[in-house]
Amino acid sequence: MTQVQYQPPHQHVPHMRANFDTNRSLTKFILLGLITFGIYQAFVLARGGEDLNAIASRWDNKRSMNFWLVFFLVGPITLGIAHLVWYHKTSARIGGEQRRRGLPQTISAGTYWGWGILGIFIVVGPWVFYYKWLHAMNDLCGHYNVNG
Repeated sequence: MTQVQYQPPHQHVPHMRANFDTNRSLTKFILLGLITFGIYQAFVLARGGEDLNAIASRWDNKRSMNFWLVFFLVGPITLGIAHLVWYHKTSARIGGEQRRRGLPQTISAGTYWGWGILGIFIVVGPWVFYYKWLHAMNDLCGHYNVNG
């Protein structure tokens, strides 16, 4: 009789974890955005979208469109509608991932429409939205850096 050798079950090898930025600030976003004529702001948003895809895609099975593609190609072709959709979807995904991780949900799609769009009427509304978006990404990235 031959003896069968025990083989342990396949073990999950965790993916290599990145160390995401947690130092996004509204002051830097505004000042460097002015100095670079908006390129820094586009860079921060593109990086945030990439970080969000890396953090949340395996849980929500979604991917945010690359912001550079929205900024340079799809946005102008759609007369800015792609920008509205991008902000709506990323805000909803950030809030959903905060909720999934047990963090306080500080942003949602409603935050974008309330502060980012309707807030234009009180002038500072879009800056409130960017503050919330940047800090929500900081919180999400900080939690991911610690807990994966």
